[in-house]
Amino acid sequence: GCNPLAETGRSKLQNQRAVLNQQILRAVRMRAGAENLLRATTNNKVREQVLLELSFVNSDLQILKEELEGLNISVEVYQNTEETFSIPLVPLGLKETKEVDFTLPLKDFILEHYSEDSSEYEDEIADLMDLRQACRTPSRDEAGIEMLISYFLQLGYVENRFFPPTRHMGVLFTWYDSFTGVPVCQQNLLLEKASILFNIGALYTQIGTRCNRQTQAGLENAVDAFQRAAGVLSYLKETFTHTPSYDMSPAMLNVLVKMMLAQAQECVFEQIGLPGIRNEFFTLVKMTQEVAKVGEVYMLVNTAMNQEPVKENIPYSWSKLAQIKSDHYKALAHYFIATILCDHELQSGDDEDQQEKALSQLFDYMPEGLMVLTVLKDKVQRKQLGNCQFLDKLKTTLYLLSVWDNQQFVIFSGKAHLRKAIVYHEEALRVCGLCKKLRNIDVLQEVLTAAHKRSLLKYAQQETEDDFLSLIQAPDILPKTEHRIETIVPQFSKVKVKDFFHRLGPLTVFSAKQRWTAPRTIRIHHEAGELGFSLKGGSPVQIYCLDPVCSAASMGLKEGDYIVSVGDMDCKWLGVNEVLEKFKSMGEQPIEIEVISCQDTAASMHSKSATYSVGMQKTYSLICLAMEDDKIDQTKKAPLKLPFLSWGTKNRQKAASTLCLPSAVAGTSQIKKKLLPFTLLNTESSLY
Repeated sequence: GCNPLAETGRSKLQNQRAVLNQQILRAVRMRAGAENLLRATTNNKVREQVLLELSFVNSDLQILKEELEGLNISVEVYQNTEETFSIPLVPLGLKETKEVDFTLPLKDFILEHYSEDSSEYEDEIADLMDLRQACRTPSRDEAGIEMLISYFLQLGYVENRFFPPTRHMGVLFTWYDSFTGVPVCQQNLLLEKASILFNIGALYTQIGTRCNRQTQAGLENAVDAFQRAAGVLSYLKETFTHTPSYDMSPAMLNVLVKMMLAQAQECVFEQIGLPGIRNEFFTLVKMTQEVAKVGEVYMLVNTAMNQEPVKENIPYSWSKLAQIKSDHYKALAHYFIATILCDHELQSGDDEDQQEKALSQLFDYMPEGLMVLTVLKDKVQRKQLGNCQFLDKLKTTLYLLSVWDNQQFVIFSGKAHLRKAIVYHEEALRVCGLCKKLRNIDVLQEVLTAAHKRSLLKYAQQETEDDFLSLIQAPDILPKTEHRIETIVPQFSKVKVKDFFHRLGPLTVFSAKQRWTAPRTIRIHHEAGELGFSLKGGSPVQIYCLDPVCSAASMGLKEGDYIVSVGDMDCKWLGVNEVLEKFKSMGEQPIEIEVISCQDTAASMHSKSATYSVGMQKTYSLICLAMEDDKIDQTKKAPLKLPFLSWGTKNRQKAASTLCLPSAVAGTSQIKKKLLPFTLLNTESSLY
């Protein structure tokens, strides 16, 4: 990973994010305490003081959230260092986490479950912790992606070896929400895996924004990075369906995937126009449909960002930037079609059929009686179509058809398209000026202003006339692209990793799901060259066809036992032939082997679920599974409610975390499980 103390722009932002997360954590604790007191007290004076305190705390939380939003829109830091005249792209910030100490839990589990000397695995545990620490500050390149994927794959090995489904390991993972800053604490390794996946997608977005958008190679890399980011986030949404933080909720991930694909589509348009946009008929037709596609996808992103429950947590400036881009690229589409209508006239050597077909495909319909070919041949008609009267006047110097549609005339006119382009440009500038965060981005203001001035200049160049239908709108343009943008499914198998705890044995046998007896030493004596049993299986080998009257059976050897060592040699990874060769090499001497026997596996844990509360501003509500130590009295109708946030060590022993998904500890059948919903004052919630 990168040096966490390096004073780079990106590291400064991440450090500010970590500080804000701690401040939000303190504010959430204060609010939780105040709400608990409000529920407990009946004194009116105390209630008034608590309500006043709550108003102050909620105000502080709102201010902190706005500061966090400012970090999320600090897009200039992530852009390429080369000076460029392009609208900035939006990256995702990395989720912050606290340090985790695996040492004691893993060493205890190795001694208890695998019956091995845990001190021999200190280096492996240290390697795991070093890798996790490095993943907090990954480099913004393929090496950083590979490191995060390596840790994600390593977590798969760790989960299978050390996290049994019947109990918790006592390892608490804490991750902060990327948008709200609210911490999520769990003893569930799935939270760690999901958060690493989110950071892989976030790092891809940062790589995409860093690419040089002034070169073809840079734009190709940017498109690829955003497609891969969308693929990782989509994989996260489909694989981890009960994530307990807003930034990884299905609705939020769906919006993020759309935003990444929209940015990829934007880079495709820039890639097409990078060599320069020639004022040529077919080139302008292609650019019109491509840029209309960009405007359409950003319109869909903006619509998705303004839907519940995403609207409350998505940065406001992101939503406004999507709206600005949608208006900006729609304006460019109308500018291009206006250039076609105003500057191009069909010549004798041109292909009439091809031009007629290309122009007709720009609109979803053509008004009845309007012939594209006639419009192409007459430059005056293309510029002046706006003086609509009756059909007998269409045979004179003007040729125009107007159709009544929703009490408006739809006019096929170059000037109408320019007017619509100017309207879109002005709306984009207006929205940009109203958003405090966006109007401080200089390059965004420069791009929007330049495009607006270009459309105004083009409009002014047209001949002045008595346009009594100047308010009539131009028809919408059909979006179309030759470059289909799709998510790229992550291929984790391309990153090769070695299990840190390889020495424990094959994972198919030596896992946390299977329980084993402690190794037993069996001394085998040769009886007329026979061992009294056969071997089968791969690694480790298994005792097969054991003779019940042989000396090995009398020493305690059982059918189905696994051989883990022969003499002083560990043979967990040896096959049948290799173990037999080891037996032969010992000659007539007695053979000492260590074997283990499989025990019954305990029942799996309860399924997990989570609820998100719409009414809980800037945080969420979760359903926790509480395990009671004693039988609940059958006559008791309602259980006592615990506080939503439990920060003391006493409650930490019962709950997986202060803000966590439900957890359960394996117990006897007499223990009853009860669902206790913990919510804030507003009880309106939605489950998804």
